[in-house]
Amino acid sequence: MKQIFSFIALLLIVSCKSEPKLETITITSDEVKTAVTYLASDELNGRRAGSEGIEKAASYIESEFKSYGVKPYYETYRDHFKIDSLDAFNVIGFIEGTDAKLKDEVIILGAHYDHIGKGKTVDGDSLANGANDNAAGTVGVIAMARYFAKRKNNKRSIMFALFSAEEMGLLGSKHLAKRLKSENLNLYTMLNFEMIGVPFKDRDYEAFVTGYDLSNMADKINEYVGSNLIGASDVAKKYQLFKRSDNYPFYEEFGLPCQTISSCDLSNFDYYHHVDDEISQLDFDFMASLINKTIPAIEEMSNTETKDIKMYATEAQ
Repeated sequence: MKQIFSFIALLLIVSCKSEPKLETITITSDEVKTAVTYLASDELNGRRAGSEGIEKAASYIESEFKSYGVKPYYETYRDHFKIDSLDAFNVIGFIEGTDAKLKDEVIILGAHYDHIGKGKTVDGDSLANGANDNAAGTVGVIAMARYFAKRKNNKRSIMFALFSAEEMGLLGSKHLAKRLKSENLNLYTMLNFEMIGVPFKDRDYEAFVTGYDLSNMADKINEYVGSNLIGASDVAKKYQLFKRSDNYPFYEEFGLPCQTISSCDLSNFDYYHHVDDEISQLDFDFMASLINKTIPAIEEMSNTETKDIKMYATEAQ
């Protein structure tokens, strides 16, 4: 009997040694504030597609990806396209999955990093810095790239896509969605992040997903994280926000669950496309918390043996 117990103890020791403990990684409010502050600074002049400011924003994103060890998806991080005679580019990073089979399936995490440049002048200020729209979402994706690059435990591959020219009609995401479709990308799902810098005050959830009735995305995220993190917004449905952000071109091309997570349906933020969309309006503790709470859901999506996120319908609700 003593020999049996000794053998079991030995097995437990070997088992523990064979599964190294994963590093605990937390996204901090200081981290996201620093990044949003730069992207929404006057130096970047509103990040309009084709401008010197958006060039600086792209270079910043590239340097962050490179420092984390996130590889370019194409030969470089930039996915170029034309807007008439204007040169524009998305910024695309990639972390290959660890599973020999599942790595062929790709999850896209996206956000647009451009803004409108100038807005209606208020008190002599015409610069639209775009802190919540969408430096916040951009920084959320950058933070998630850092997390997954450090953890190295995603069985499926993850693409980090920062889109340009969203403000000109979703042009960057339309370009990339068509390109990836033509290249036969094996897409599992696409999650877009838009305006995640301010909290709701009257909801029993922390963020909503556009096209809530279209798939089981919200239900599965809440199941994965064990809380009511994601809900439905009647305001978002009324204004058809599902069709107004960079998730939509991927939905159109692939016919799969491609949806946007946001904590702002414009009922709780008065500065959409306004010169006062500044960092002073944002709640960075909330933003960091939302990112940290969302990451485990994406982690679970990347590791399930089957594709759990499924369509309910073929038309957006």
